[in-house]
Amino acid sequence: MSINVNNLTKIYGKQTAVNSITFNIPSGKVVGFLGPNGAGKSTTMKMLTGYIPPTTGSGSICGIDIMENSLEVRKIVGYLPENNPLYLDMYVTEYLTFMAGISEVKQKKEAVEKVIETTQLQRERHKKIGQLSKGYRQRVGLAQSLIHDPKVLILDEPTSGLDPIQVVEIRNVIKSLGSDKTVLLSTHIMQEVEAMCDRVIIINKGNIAMDQSMEELRNDNSNLEQIFRKATNHVDTL
Repeated sequence: MSINVNNLTKIYGKQTAVNSITFNIPSGKVVGFLGPNGAGKSTTMKMLTGYIPPTTGSGSICGIDIMENSLEVRKIVGYLPENNPLYLDMYVTEYLTFMAGISEVKQKKEAVEKVIETTQLQRERHKKIGQLSKGYRQRVGLAQSLIHDPKVLILDEPTSGLDPIQVVEIRNVIKSLGSDKTVLLSTHIMQEVEAMCDRVIIINKGNIAMDQSMEELRNDNSNLEQIFRKATNHVDTL
């Protein structure tokens, strides 16, 4: 399994953000990680990427324990966090070259050219990141998550801030990446899940509320939005 989560828990003071969740994701799959705000999505992603330690439970990425070998985990994971932190005074190519160096990429120039092409940043590559629109900054964030050719991608709302055309382009990029990488992504847009994902995991109040393949949902003629509302106890809300 590329991602293995076993009774993973995170507690802040008296609040349980993630409550003993368990799931496994094999390689070559794109999985949508859904839930309302505050459900525990970002917290789970931060634990899997080694940014914060779990309170209890365990997890591994490609067989590497997220607590015992967090630095090794980071070498094989590409992470796009929700707030997408960037160095706004750096030029796009400069920033990606810098990130390639941090990731100890041997062929930095080739790696930078590849991710610029993949994320379609050619026209913006010589601009400062601070001059870019939010949508293009999001592309830069996605490019940095790909710079070291990771085996696993963990993307927290990767299409945030993109216009409709850019959304379709990035969807296609992510879907193509799923052919040889494992992708776990969070989003609030059901159409994105239907377009990109092989499977859906819904988390609500720190607990797994549903875990089902898109094929099963299609065979049942299930409406993903209705399923989401039911799983998160929002059936009667507008």
